[in-house]
Amino acid sequence: MAEQTQIRTPGRAAEPPAASAKPDSAVIRDALGVGVAVGLSGFAFGVTSAGTGLSLLQTCALSLLVFTGASQFALVGALAAGGNPLTAAAGAFFLGARNAFYGLRLSAVLGYRATVKPFAAHWVIDETSAVALAQPDRRTARLGFTVTGLTLYVLWNLTTLVGALGAGALGDTDAWGLDAAGPAVFLALLAPKLTTTVERLTAGLAVVLVMVTLPLLPTGVPVLISALAAPAVLLTQGRRERTKETDGTERPGTGPDDTAPQDGSAQIRRTTGEDRA
Repeated sequence: MAEQTQIRTPGRAAEPPAASAKPDSAVIRDALGVGVAVGLSGFAFGVTSAGTGLSLLQTCALSLLVFTGASQFALVGALAAGGNPLTAAAGAFFLGARNAFYGLRLSAVLGYRATVKPFAAHWVIDETSAVALAQPDRRTARLGFTVTGLTLYVLWNLTTLVGALGAGALGDTDAWGLDAAGPAVFLALLAPKLTTTVERLTAGLAVVLVMVTLPLLPTGVPVLISALAAPAVLLTQGRRERTKETDGTERPGTGPDDTAPQDGSAQIRRTTGEDRA
């Protein structure tokens, strides 16, 4: 009987296969939780959209084709307030433009093929991006993105249909206050992401700009003006940093710890020159 031999690399022990730092069950649980919680908000959008005067087909088409809740609520909210359709569409467009920046980051994380990217791009929203970017590796990121996107897309469209069909049974939708559901959901998603002082100042200034301009300008325009909060805060922060740099007490090379190495270096160079001479 021939003897079996095992070839091992000298000096290197056999390594077990690398395991994911997060089990699939945990990823699926988190993805389903986000998808179900947010997907049920489609009912409020369906009711609000139908109350605005949009038809059942128009309401369902918005959820099927646009599929970004904040932009959808912004559009129907502006139309309900009597705003110009072009202004309402512009506000919804700029609000949804953030998804393009999510896509730039997710493209490298998910690593989908070129043929898959156009389909995956339709699911690039706040929730899918948050779940995917929270995963430790590409495989779990894809799993979280897919489960969140599929759950949210199916539930959002189903509840939109139910809400639009049931809007007539509810009667006056304004009496139910469902128009506040969209902003409430958006704020609930946004608030935990405001982790720095700059982000909080930007959000606060945006709110102030909307409140001040809302009684003066047509519906939808205050939302566009609130976007000026970001460059205003960044410009102010940049000026403060430049002021600190020009302050004599904080300039590099003026403290005793900074001057000592410079003097020592000069002395060493002089000594070295004398020795060479």
